[in-house]
Amino acid sequence: MKRWRPLIVLGTAQFLMVLDTSVMNVSISQLVEDFDTEVTAIQGVITFYTLVMAAFMVTGGKLGDALGRRRTFAVGLVVYGVGSAITSLAPSLWVLALGWSAIEGLGATLVLPALAALVAGAYRGRDRSVAYGVIGGLSGAGIAVGPLLGGWVTTYLTWRLVFAGEVVLVIAMLCAIRWVPDVPPGPRTQLDAGGVVLSAAGLALVVLGVLQSSSWGWLKPRNPPFTVFGFSPTLFVIAAGAALLWSFCVWERRQQAREREPLVDLSLFAVPPLRAGLTMLLCQNLILLGLFFVIPLYLQVVQGLNAFQTGLRLLPVSLTMLVSAMTGPLLARFATPRTVVRCGLLVLLVAAVWLLSTIEPQIDDLSFGLAMAVLGLGMGLLASQLGNVVQSSVGEKARSEAGGLQYTAQNLGSSLGTALIGSLLIGALVHAFTTQIGNNPKISDEVRQQAGIAMEAGVSFVSTDQVRASAERAALPSYEVDAVVDSYAAAQLNSLKAAILAAAAIPLLAFPFTRRLPAERLVKRGKPAAPTGVAGG
Repeated sequence: MKRWRPLIVLGTAQFLMVLDTSVMNVSISQLVEDFDTEVTAIQGVITFYTLVMAAFMVTGGKLGDALGRRRTFAVGLVVYGVGSAITSLAPSLWVLALGWSAIEGLGATLVLPALAALVAGAYRGRDRSVAYGVIGGLSGAGIAVGPLLGGWVTTYLTWRLVFAGEVVLVIAMLCAIRWVPDVPPGPRTQLDAGGVVLSAAGLALVVLGVLQSSSWGWLKPRNPPFTVFGFSPTLFVIAAGAALLWSFCVWERRQQAREREPLVDLSLFAVPPLRAGLTMLLCQNLILLGLFFVIPLYLQVVQGLNAFQTGLRLLPVSLTMLVSAMTGPLLARFATPRTVVRCGLLVLLVAAVWLLSTIEPQIDDLSFGLAMAVLGLGMGLLASQLGNVVQSSVGEKARSEAGGLQYTAQNLGSSLGTALIGSLLIGALVHAFTTQIGNNPKISDEVRQQAGIAMEAGVSFVSTDQVRASAERAALPSYEVDAVVDSYAAAQLNSLKAAILAAAAIPLLAFPFTRRLPAERLVKRGKPAAPTGVAGG
């Protein structure tokens, strides 16, 4: 039993890292109410959290290499605990963003890369495979428990208690930190500060442009802070981010030419299975976090469910994802990673199309639950293979750096998923509502004009009750109030379907990239499985 004590600490940390985002997603409506803000603002906070992790995950891994993994793990826990404490007490939205998105996100960038290395350092052979399996299972458990726990606490107590509880768990882990054997630090090298700045700024601008496209507009300005040659700044901001990322690649090659330690060894991207695995991880999280942003809005804003009821309806995806993800070692004995991942993508496509058919004014709980279970099955099939593909693509010396790239791909996918799918949702809502009121003869030209002005000023995904209240405050006749509300209700459903349809397109776009995944089994029958990657964010 003593040999498994390190796993208690490391597994608890992994569970916490995954719990946060799922709690936030089911609490969207309550956060909007508590902070008197809009859905798009909460979308920004969720996106910022995963963006911070995507931008600094590799940096966190480098710091762990230089300072020692256990020390970095402990420091990361302290930072994470401080962020959780601030989040639990946040009086305003910007404090929530500071505590959760920034400070907790930075803490996670120190904890997660160190965690993977500490597992490898604490266990050998078959024990290491078991340990990685347990860590992966706890990651799945965080996804499974998060919506239910977060939903129950948010509905019957307050979401703040989840983060207060995290502080208690962090203190307990710090008290037991000596259970975890340390991994000696590597040779001291100067941190590539230029690489950190260029990569972080580039990723931030790309995600910011996608996130703000719903309020700024893609080409035609809607409500931007400035314009560029009369156009919306969205594409220009994204292009600036892409230029910085190109500059980052040039900088990294120059660092290597000068025989200095780069932030990222770009030669790793020349390894086809690694490149394909990272692409699949990005696509997986893009779909998952995009849908986990959209679906709670359908359940809470359209169906009027509370956070706990939302968590219950998300439970099938969490459970089937956990079960199918744990089948990785078994599947690896009978099928190649390429085959399993392709099957997973096809299952995701079926799930997304099925979900489209469930987006109706009255929810069919059975059909919705089955669609969510199929979604989890597809996600789990991908999760069962991709971590192992990434780790098996490189030698032992590059495992830490490959792990950092793995977490970066996962969290960049999460950021873009929330930003892109959320942006498409709002854009589709504007278009659908404008079309609906334009085609409705019961709505006067004056109301159409007022609605158009309101849309140009910015729109949020609100309930039909709020739309009705606004129309009644405008002293519209009752028949016109009903017509506006009906038009908005139809636009809501159309925009949700458009967002899910966009998510359904991602597996199709990802399919060609599976060609570079391993076409042979990574595990031979009768031999222990290679360690799988640890999920994060």
